[in-house]
Amino acid sequence: MLKIGTHTFSSRMFVGTGKYSTYELMQNALLISGAECITVAVRRERLFDSAGRRLLDFIDVGRYTILPNTAGCFSAEDAVRVAQLGREILSQMGNAGAGWVKLECLGDTKTLLPDPIATVRATEILVKDGFEVLVYTSDDPIIAKRLKDCGAVAVMPAGSPIGSGQGILNQNALRICLEYLKEGDPDYPVIVDAGVGTASDVSLAMELGFDGVLLNTAIAGAKDPIKMAEAMKKSCEAGRLAYEAGRIPKKLYAAASSPIRDF
Repeated sequence: MLKIGTHTFSSRMFVGTGKYSTYELMQNALLISGAECITVAVRRERLFDSAGRRLLDFIDVGRYTILPNTAGCFSAEDAVRVAQLGREILSQMGNAGAGWVKLECLGDTKTLLPDPIATVRATEILVKDGFEVLVYTSDDPIIAKRLKDCGAVAVMPAGSPIGSGQGILNQNALRICLEYLKEGDPDYPVIVDAGVGTASDVSLAMELGFDGVLLNTAIAGAKDPIKMAEAMKKSCEAGRLAYEAGRIPKKLYAAASSPIRDF
């Protein structure tokens, strides 16, 4: 089980709801993924398609805990306003996600990398406002530790830029993030957020010791999102199991599987 703030989940995979070609496809992919928590961009919640249907019409709010996110925000002030709007929307719906937020405070539109100063400031404000903040950040271990110190209930360093599909680019930095964030607090949740391209990326993140993976484009943009959703689910489970099992150490030379001796 994974505990984040006041929420507890069996699934360690968190999935987004954007970029699908149809709402029906999104609905089926979410179901196949096995995710219990899904992210919704607050800025998109009121948008309607050509048939007058909105995103939340296709989300079973009784099945999923919705994690509202501040995607598209480029200042601390904007991110705080959007987070407060998301809380109000989910409070009216009676969803368990009303008290928390996935904080994104971006630096520019080209890289979509987080603005570290604005992200820290927004985290401080939202924590004081009573939010449980899950914060998207870079793979900088110092910033990651600072965000935890600000009161974030989970820190979510990027594997690579949002939507890039490049997977885990800097294992060393991510390992240090894990070390710093879990020092003296081994149950503190650390989640890889962004950049996943395929199932092996998810498995690697879990094998490194991350508590979960948050992804969207890798499923929604796949040639077959339903099959990819299933692949992601299985790779998340396999990667976690492998981490818990403990891999053998890497060696320079061969080691025989059977003892070499005479009978």
